[in-house]
Amino acid sequence: MTLACDLHMHSCLSPCGDNDMTPANIAGMASLKGLGAAALTDHNTSKNCPAFFKACERMGILPIAGMEMTTAEDIHVIALFPDLEKAMAFDRYVDSRRIRIKNRPDIFGEQRIMDEFDKVLGEEPDLLINALSMDLEEATAKAREYGALAYPAHIDKDANGIIATLGFIPENPKYSCFEFHDRKNAGPYREKYRLGNAKFVFSSDAHYLWDIAEGEEAMRVECPEEASADGKRRAILEAFL
Repeated sequence: MTLACDLHMHSCLSPCGDNDMTPANIAGMASLKGLGAAALTDHNTSKNCPAFFKACERMGILPIAGMEMTTAEDIHVIALFPDLEKAMAFDRYVDSRRIRIKNRPDIFGEQRIMDEFDKVLGEEPDLLINALSMDLEEATAKAREYGALAYPAHIDKDANGIIATLGFIPENPKYSCFEFHDRKNAGPYREKYRLGNAKFVFSSDAHYLWDIAEGEEAMRVECPEEASADGKRRAILEAFL
């Protein structure tokens, strides 16, 4: 079977995410738009992923737990996990590597932790979008220790992209794939930055419900129809190795 996938979205836990981006609303919009699989990748946290899993399962969407890490260099790296348990274990580790700065909701936005029925369970008091105390190599290696597929986010964006920040793609860490915000950039970037046979991920980086990818335009990934939900998640991650 082929699943239409959007593998980069932010909930209302990310301060830059709209408050309407609740786990339940994201799952509902993903269903309305014809997606088969969706990943929640909040900044430096996975704490809304448990609610997201329950909401997606009600809507018939395959949920993937993820995180968008901000490295010490201020580069965004996506980590997608084969199951919820590994994502939450990594979330606990990342908590220990955050640089604690009190959030200013009036400036940065609220950081809401939700349940699957849109009830606010609490708020994260410390800002989530600042850099972790891990550089690019350590953040990537650590995520992989927890079973994640880890790769640079939106490398064609000026803000927090690996190329915009460093000016090049370093030899290490090695990545099997790179995310693009605009599909049109994939061909030129492959040649200009010598990306070789790397695979490309095309995701919405949605911060608002209307940003979520339309099913007919979304990236498609093959999965074994008879596989369990965990098996399908593993197949999606392995497609980019």
